[in-house]
Amino acid sequence: MKRGGLIALAVVALLLIFSGGCLVGNYNRLVSANEDVKQKFAQVDNQLQRRNDLIGNLVETVKGTATQEQAVFGAIADARAKMAGAQSPEQRIQAGQAMDSALGRLLVVVENYPQLKSNEAFVQLMDELSGTENRLATERMRYNQSVQSFNVMVKRFPTNLFATMFNFKEATYYQIPESARQVPKVDFGGLKKP
Repeated sequence: MKRGGLIALAVVALLLIFSGGCLVGNYNRLVSANEDVKQKFAQVDNQLQRRNDLIGNLVETVKGTATQEQAVFGAIADARAKMAGAQSPEQRIQAGQAMDSALGRLLVVVENYPQLKSNEAFVQLMDELSGTENRLATERMRYNQSVQSFNVMVKRFPTNLFATMFNFKEATYYQIPESARQVPKVDFGGLKKP
């Protein structure tokens, strides 16, 4: 083989090695980022499940005092059922948002029944729920940060070419529902003055 042919062959070999390395490197980065998103969502899901379990106990405690608030209890039962039946991260996020909304309505009921606040079981459950809500907020933030990093990688050139080639799709952010943005209405009009 002539010297020019060997140089051309060496250049082609180097380009193939570089391209292969680029392909493998970008693929591995996408896999790692995707797994990070899944792991972060698993933490969110863990806290959603913990909250779901606590809310069942909280509802039973509140039911004893606020029996006429059946619509709120029905919404919570529906949200818990959605959580139990959710399969994908998107369905779990929607179920979590439904629970956020139902929980907001439950807290309004609690405000209308001050005698609940002296119930020891209720106080303990509210403390547990408060801690869970704080952990859930932290895990949602971490999940959304991971989603942002992954989505930037999926969209940014040249990684977007590899993402398309290997069918990596953008991950879904965990956003709060519109109902959570509204200030709940607390009405103390039904309470008797001492």
